Amino acid sequence: MHVPDGFINAPVSAATGVVAAGAVAVSLRGARRELDERTAPLAGLVAAFIFAVQMLNFPVAAGTSGHLLGGALAAILVGPFTGVLCVSVVLLMQGILFADGGLTALGVNVTDMAIVTTVVAYAVFRGLVKVLPRTRRSVTVASFAAALLSVPAAALVFTLLYAVGGTTDVAIGKVATAMIGVHVLIGIGEAAITALTVGAVIAVRPDLVYGARGLQQKLKLRVNGELVDVPDAQPVPVAARSHRTLWITGLVSSLVLAGFVSFYASANPDGLEKVAADKGIDQRTKEHANADSPLAGYGVKDIEDARLSGGLAGVIGVGVTVVAGSTVFWAVRRRRTDEASPVSTSV
Repeated sequence: MHVPDGFINAPVSAATGVVAAGAVAVSLRGARRELDERTAPLAGLVAAFIFAVQMLNFPVAAGTSGHLLGGALAAILVGPFTGVLCVSVVLLMQGILFADGGLTALGVNVTDMAIVTTVVAYAVFRGLVKVLPRTRRSVTVASFAAALLSVPAAALVFTLLYAVGGTTDVAIGKVATAMIGVHVLIGIGEAAITALTVGAVIAVRPDLVYGARGLQQKLKLRVNGELVDVPDAQPVPVAARSHRTLWITGLVSSLVLAGFVSFYASANPDGLEKVAADKGIDQRTKEHANADSPLAGYGVKDIEDARLSGGLAGVIGVGVTVVAGSTVFWAVRRRRTDEASPVSTSV
């Protein structure tokens, strides 16, 4: 659902840019509360993983493909504020390095793919975990439903933005029907990827899943005819539960997905591209400002072998995203630490 330059007019693009900038600013502040010794090392990896999986287009209908948006996955793993930042980092890297998503449309893409998907997904997720049994399986089920609904929600918001600032005269009802219809199908793939990933992490390190915190069921004992809570076990020191194994496993998985598996992804246009071509909303698409980038189109310039070119571009993308994301989240985490440090006083 990466919107290129020329789909949305300048005033609406500028307005969404302001919205996106405001949301990122709020998220930077909110992420200070979410990023701790558990989530901070994971956040940069989540951004890199989303970048990698977004390269894996899967077929959803005749001549149409889809790929992960990632808002639900990021929000559940590392928190909604940090999730907005994760997807925003991915979109920024894609727009600048790979000419994927317009630069003047960056505000549209951040608003639609980072903010809407994260907010909708986390709201649905929190609502479900409150009514479902307090188990790990419930977290996975809630992740599936949240991701499923987040994708057509983003499609609806794009349709509304196009109704206000679209650059071509197309019946908006037809755009809405086509966009929401195909993205419901894409949402099923998004839901499956999100639920599988959350389930895998929660199986080995449930303490790292932000959305699963506080869901453990209190054990009770009957003492003198009354039920009392069993005292909590002593927590294992954080230093004893190294994140290194999970981090390395996640990074290697991301590199393999982007560097090798991506070659076998569907070559069909994604949902937005297909609808744009069918309904004529791409008539005023502008060439990307970075179309001559050495990595434009997810290939390395001057490398003739398509598999090598695409794989190397994917590896570079994962590396750049994990570094950029980790730098942002380290800085946010450090800011929180500095603010929490006691101020020395003298009498």
